Amino acid sequence: MAKTKEVFFCSECGYESAKWMGQCPACKQWNTFAEEKITISTSKGSQGKSVSKNYKAPQPMKEIKVTNTNWIHTKIGELDRVLGGGIVRGSLVLVGGDPGIGKSTLLLQMCGNLSESGHKILYVSGEESESQIKLRADRLGEFTKELYLLCEIHLEQIEEAILKLKPEVVVIDSIQTMLSSESDSAQGSVSQVREVTAKLMQLAKQEEVAIFVVGHVTKEGTVAGPKTLEHMVDTVLYFEGDRYGSYRMLRGVKNRFGSTNEMGVFEMVGTGLLEVTNPSKVMLEGKPKEASGSVVTCTMEGTRPILLEVQALCTQTNFNMPRRTAVGIDYNRVNLLIAVIEKRLHLQLGGCDAYVNIAGGIKVNEPAVDLAIILALISSYKNRSLSEDTIVFGEVGLTGEVRAVNMVEQRIKEAEKLGFTTCILPKANLRHQKENGNLKCIGVEHIHEVLDYIS
Repeated sequence: MAKTKEVFFCSECGYESAKWMGQCPACKQWNTFAEEKITISTSKGSQGKSVSKNYKAPQPMKEIKVTNTNWIHTKIGELDRVLGGGIVRGSLVLVGGDPGIGKSTLLLQMCGNLSESGHKILYVSGEESESQIKLRADRLGEFTKELYLLCEIHLEQIEEAILKLKPEVVVIDSIQTMLSSESDSAQGSVSQVREVTAKLMQLAKQEEVAIFVVGHVTKEGTVAGPKTLEHMVDTVLYFEGDRYGSYRMLRGVKNRFGSTNEMGVFEMVGTGLLEVTNPSKVMLEGKPKEASGSVVTCTMEGTRPILLEVQALCTQTNFNMPRRTAVGIDYNRVNLLIAVIEKRLHLQLGGCDAYVNIAGGIKVNEPAVDLAIILALISSYKNRSLSEDTIVFGEVGLTGEVRAVNMVEQRIKEAEKLGFTTCILPKANLRHQKENGNLKCIGVEHIHEVLDYIS
């Protein structure tokens, strides 16, 4: 016997409640509860039998043998970098991103490369027909017979196809379109997404098949559905970038098999996505010469140094409250650095509108760009430019001190490779540095020391 009852789920974190509430007690978000119907089994006897029948005895850790340790390489270096070296057999990977950003294109290119290497691949689509996917695939190139296509939304049919075909990699596009018969909820609901993900995770572990799941994102940029969705999967990848621009960034925010700090860069062209092997050169293309408010810095994305242009613009405000805008960097961090400039350098920015932008559409959270932001603001405020061959990085504290950053050698090598001759960095890092060829390193301890380098 089974009975149905109505419950309320939080669309953000999946919290369950018997009644509607304005604020979720778990994630503290407002107006996120949605009513759903769930089916509860009342047959206790049969449930107990199924548990005892499928009982698996615990095994000593020392006696467990690891099989299929070799990773599957996708032949897309940027994707392999973010995944931690390649695809792990039996893993469940969630790929999120804005509509039209290129998630399906990237995964279809991955499937094409894997099929050429002799791997059997199954691509499952719940949003497009066979002919639509075929048209997109023809633009990307030719595909072998090892790539199979299935347009289906019912999970039971997909599971049966996986068990019969025995593929090595499966792509589900998208998780919000899948339906499980064990849940009576609507397509894309919290309970439906959770039920489907749990089934796919169990299938991936039992059959040792790698499953990629595409997830839609909300207006806030997070994967739609309950937060438990991200906790259940092994890896979470986010595809970022302006859909109207040409460059895309792939970030790993969760990875049980590798680093979560790596980033892959792609360029969208007519034939699909191309890898950007030298993102520093790409990010600095079109940089203005001898312009005030423009400073080059270096940030670390995992083990990769990337040179970026920090742009700042200070103008006299026409309002009682000056305007502050930050693009690609934390808004509160910019306000903090402006306060440090006013207090420690006695520059009155309170009567100016301040705009800070990270050119290239990339988002930076590393504090090592603090010194570059401060120098860009001062450069714009005084209308004086920094030398073209100078790179700046360092963390800045509230007293104006310039603090040490990590992985300095990699940053310096990247700057020297692109032709920079001068590097302004924390003095604490300079003590541990060796001679760096033609690159002159200048150590600073306080932000007032950098004023001498603005012409």
